[in-house]
Amino acid sequence: MKRRLALLTLIMLPVLAHCEPAKEAEKPATPAAAKSGKVRLKTSQGDIVLELNAEKAPITVANFLSYVNKKHYDGTVFHRVIDDFMIQGGGFALEGKSLVEKESGKGIKNESQNGLKNEFGTIAMARTNDPDSATAQFFINVKDNTMLDYPSNNGYAVFGKVIEGMDVVTKIKATATGSSALTMRHPVTGDKMEAPSTDVPKENVVILSATAE
Repeated sequence: MKRRLALLTLIMLPVLAHCEPAKEAEKPATPAAAKSGKVRLKTSQGDIVLELNAEKAPITVANFLSYVNKKHYDGTVFHRVIDDFMIQGGGFALEGKSLVEKESGKGIKNESQNGLKNEFGTIAMARTNDPDSATAQFFINVKDNTMLDYPSNNGYAVFGKVIEGMDVVTKIKATATGSSALTMRHPVTGDKMEAPSTDVPKENVVILSATAE
């Protein structure tokens, strides 16, 4: 149980940057803008195709698609990989030799009570301790993670699943990792600050593009 609680904390910590009020164009999309569909993540390890569930997670899907359409995910990396838990990405991009957190918009309502579970192959939103703080970062479960389901710690909102490319996810989860400094953004001021992080891939796994299909 101690191991599981420690891993839960690791999901929450990286999503620190809700630093500045979102600009008008960067506000999360409304549920009306959400639609079920697919998103292809073209990564340096191969393609991953996601099927989104707008019926069960309209706010989360609309938010995710807004970042896809703004090309936010292009050039980001999977910055946290835990072989028996999940792979997390969508927030950090390579600048020089450093992984730097990208600016993102406002947090969205946590839809963790939508009936979808953090099962093997599902995609969910990462966040801080604030249940309604998810912005752009997401994770893909590489096992059934029931401790991430509501009501435990208010739950983590699942909004889709991998329908192609689980072999790619498997390759990514097996990536060698270690400790490294990530350049994060202060949650209030937006100032950049370095912070040590564990489970960072030693070789960058890059999301080359994210495209709605």
